[in-house]
Amino acid sequence: MNKHTSDTKTNSTAQRPTQAEAEAAVNTLLLWMGEDPSREGLIETPKRVAKAYKELFSGYQQSPEEELGTVFEEVAGYKDMVLVKDINFYSHCEHHMVPIIGKAHVGYLPNGSVVGLSKIARVVDMFAHRLQTQESMTAQVAHSIQNILNPLGVAVLIEAEHMCMAMRGIRKQGSTTLTTTFTGAFESDVAHQVRFMTMLRSGK
Repeated sequence: MNKHTSDTKTNSTAQRPTQAEAEAAVNTLLLWMGEDPSREGLIETPKRVAKAYKELFSGYQQSPEEELGTVFEEVAGYKDMVLVKDINFYSHCEHHMVPIIGKAHVGYLPNGSVVGLSKIARVVDMFAHRLQTQESMTAQVAHSIQNILNPLGVAVLIEAEHMCMAMRGIRKQGSTTLTTTFTGAFESDVAHQVRFMTMLRSGK
């Protein structure tokens, strides 16, 4: 598995810049775009941007193992699909560092145990809080759940709008991209995929 699609915490051999260095980089960008960083409205901007980036990209400090580490085995024999739909998220495109805004839908077939529903949403949120492509994020969510929980199969569908397409380049607003990843029983049995999509779209 390559560095970008790793399902574990990202480790860099490069020394992490200091807060002051991050703020200086923002100051340089302000100068580059033609702004005056010393004017009243921008004096605190480098500090604010560095603080915001720490939150927006907090996923690099988290791992799916930590989020999915606790499971429940007392499920009264439940073996059917668990589907968590409409998990709202925002991420940032790794090519232009502008927002990706969308929803993730995650289903899995339990193999004797289940995980808390909020944990699924937290895994989506964790990968979203990194620089991403939608394709990579979809695969990362699916494979991390499959590898850690070992269910019979996982299905992930992500639908999102990319601001790099809406705000720049072709400038087409409202265009939505859909990506899917299936593992295990979902990958080998089309009937499971159909049921996943049917449950997902019911009530919409």
